[in-house]
Amino acid sequence: MRIPAHTVCTAIRDDIVAGVHERGGRLTEEVLARRYGVSRVPVREALRTLEAEGFVVTRRHAGACVAEPTEQEAADLLEMRVLLEPLGASRAAQRRTEAHLKVLRGLVRLGQERARRGNSEDLRALGGWFHETLAQASGSPSLTSALTQLRHKIAWMYAVAAPPSPVDLWAEHGAIADAVARGDGERARAITALHTERTTAAHRLRFSGGGAGPDRVRTSQHAVNMSGPRH
Repeated sequence: MRIPAHTVCTAIRDDIVAGVHERGGRLTEEVLARRYGVSRVPVREALRTLEAEGFVVTRRHAGACVAEPTEQEAADLLEMRVLLEPLGASRAAQRRTEAHLKVLRGLVRLGQERARRGNSEDLRALGGWFHETLAQASGSPSLTSALTQLRHKIAWMYAVAAPPSPVDLWAEHGAIADAVARGDGERARAITALHTERTTAAHRLRFSGGGAGPDRVRTSQHAVNMSGPRH
């Protein structure tokens, strides 16, 4: 079975974000193909996509390497998030479907319940799903794609401190969902802008302490194809 390039791309990207492939480390097609259980063809395509997204750079005499963003580039991402997240919420209020609303409300109920109980283990993932659904509800594939890439890059470059009051954070999520449900684009934009600015303060730039050596990677979280023939 041929593994599509976008699946390989997702696996490599996830491992870059998780720190499996360290900043500055080489990404050789042969090593990646063995690691993910695929041929070099989808790996090559995946690396081209990741280079376009800014996760990978091609260096003379070294080939593909994990990018090493500057502090300014990282700061720019947070600023872009502050601008685009409210736009996405405003568009979602105008274009959301009942299916989007059902998912948003379900995530808010779950998040608020777990925040009240002090069960914070899943709150970050729930928050990510909330904002991903909000972006999808904008009805704009280009905006959704931009926001998704921003979230991936910010997760890669920043560690996020636990919020001092998860209950308040999820109350904001609830207010955003309510505004989207009412079709109130201006209120959805305003609440999301405040929410995004507040959460931005919890971001702390990661410092990896140096790049990786040739082909040096930590244990991958997953392989794309753990068994079966390679093509």
